[in-house]
Amino acid sequence: MRTICAFANDFQNINGGYIILGVSETGGKPELPPRGLDDLNLESIQQKVREACEHLEPKYMPILQPERFEEKKLLVIWCPPGDVRPYTAPVSLKRKGEEQHDKGRNYYVRIGSETIVAKGPILNQLLEQTAKVPFDDRLARGIPIHTITESHVRSYLRDVGSRLDTDPPLPLGDILKQLRLLAPSNGSMALRNIALLLFADDPEKYFPGARIDVVQFGDDGDLILEHKIVGPIQDQIRTSMRYLDNLLGTLNRKIPGQLEVIRTVPFPFEAMEEAIANAVLHRSYDGVPEATKIYLRPDRMEITSYPGPVPGLDRSHFLAGASPPPVPLRNRRVGDFLKELKLVEARGTGVSTIHRKMRANGSPEARFEFDDSRTYFRVILPAHPEYVVLHAIREAGHFWARGDRERAISHLDAEVKRGYPSGVLFAQYIEYLCSVGDYWVGQRALDDFAKLPTATQRHLPFLAMAKGYLDHDKLAEARKVMAVVPLASSPSDRLEVAILAKRAGMISEAHSRFESLLDSIQTDPKALHEFAQTKIQLAMKLARSKGDHSEAKRRLNGEALSLIRRVVQLSHDQPVRRAWAYYDLAKLLKYLKSPTSEIAFEIDSAIEAMPNEYRFQDWKRANLRSSH
Repeated sequence: MRTICAFANDFQNINGGYIILGVSETGGKPELPPRGLDDLNLESIQQKVREACEHLEPKYMPILQPERFEEKKLLVIWCPPGDVRPYTAPVSLKRKGEEQHDKGRNYYVRIGSETIVAKGPILNQLLEQTAKVPFDDRLARGIPIHTITESHVRSYLRDVGSRLDTDPPLPLGDILKQLRLLAPSNGSMALRNIALLLFADDPEKYFPGARIDVVQFGDDGDLILEHKIVGPIQDQIRTSMRYLDNLLGTLNRKIPGQLEVIRTVPFPFEAMEEAIANAVLHRSYDGVPEATKIYLRPDRMEITSYPGPVPGLDRSHFLAGASPPPVPLRNRRVGDFLKELKLVEARGTGVSTIHRKMRANGSPEARFEFDDSRTYFRVILPAHPEYVVLHAIREAGHFWARGDRERAISHLDAEVKRGYPSGVLFAQYIEYLCSVGDYWVGQRALDDFAKLPTATQRHLPFLAMAKGYLDHDKLAEARKVMAVVPLASSPSDRLEVAILAKRAGMISEAHSRFESLLDSIQTDPKALHEFAQTKIQLAMKLARSKGDHSEAKRRLNGEALSLIRRVVQLSHDQPVRRAWAYYDLAKLLKYLKSPTSEIAFEIDSAIEAMPNEYRFQDWKRANLRSSH
């Protein structure tokens, strides 16, 4: 009875607690397997608990729930915070005839794993704290039950795997009572504020500011877009994350000098989610009309909620490695529901999660700000350094696509002069310069980049410069750049180096690079095709050189033949690649003096795949006249 009283008083604002009958414990930890209540009458036990609770003042009744765990019967006594705290329980009971009488009364509270009598400062704090029920747990009198959207409630039950999600479904009113979202008031039933926040279509109708505003700003601080997110607060969190993920995903792009499209994550998903969910959880819904704000700037994200943190938290508690004290939650019931939905972690772990995820992403450290009057709280997530670069590249790409090439190059030139040592940035800058014929400026930028000691992705600007030279038939200049390309780490980067070496006529070096990549390109028809062509060119080079290289030529051509046949097999969904593979196969068979019918079959297959490619027809007429 004392422990039920203590949980009902909810001194530490943790949404009450549970008592489990049928499990022994040692030092606060359960002894398993459970002893169980199999030899006792559960209905009789529940009746005794209800009778004992009649002695609590004011009147309070916990929720009793028989359970079965590891084939043993248990009784769970759920003691949510009371609506009319504080509560007292008898010190003890004495019998007189058939009646029980109180022998003095005490206020009881729960401190850690102990139930104690509230005295002195603890009693004063209890009386002060429980004089006001938290806003999310107060009754929203006068608002009808049908304001709640049943589909939102049932969606929640499915998401958390609740046993209230039954078939046939329980009536909505019964579910709301079981979830403690509905309570008696003046002879009728009233919703609690938490019910409207979670399950009304538009909570902002009842709580001004209960929405999220996402605002994006450009480089010059001008507003680019604004988007309002409304609905149940748990849906606001999810919708915000989807919206931001889609919005930030526009920075996916092809990096010069690489085959694959890469994506730099501007902000770790978990850090964003934790910051946004905590803004929704810890803000006030009582008379604060300001929406939760998410501001996206080129170099950072700012999440602001109102008001500031609760008393007991200072700025040092938000530094990396700090341990915030267990202060009471502003919205404890919101926290419990969001935790059930796995939208927030355990209490007190949000700040450490944000710091940890930002560090793991290679991002600068998160910052937490609030004013001395605690009117606001802001989380600042600096963008990943590569994101800042990609944002600049995206802006330049926008100018380039509009035909304003001078402005695109000028935009990147300004970023390069800031001295940020990004290979991605310099590569795009060099690519644009080469496209307009400014090779000298591009080469100077490459030379400047090569001097940066902390540069990232060092090979990319070299590849962009070499490609620029090759695109304009400047083979000698391209070879000089290719001769000093820094070592690329990923297989896709090394493959691009091999392809550019082949284009530059550095056949022996290209063959060596392809050879080292063979295991990683076995399922890549483009790479295998390039490798096969390199082998053919190397065989032709040997044929022109002095000496007897017949065995080497035979082996190279045989390997090329095998590679091209594999390309044909792998390129069923790539008709252009498949057609050119047939074409190269026909030419190689002709060089190897294979039967005319076999050569004709391959060139006819190429023509069938690409009937409008005149070069296939011309080659057939010039090389297979004897077949007509």
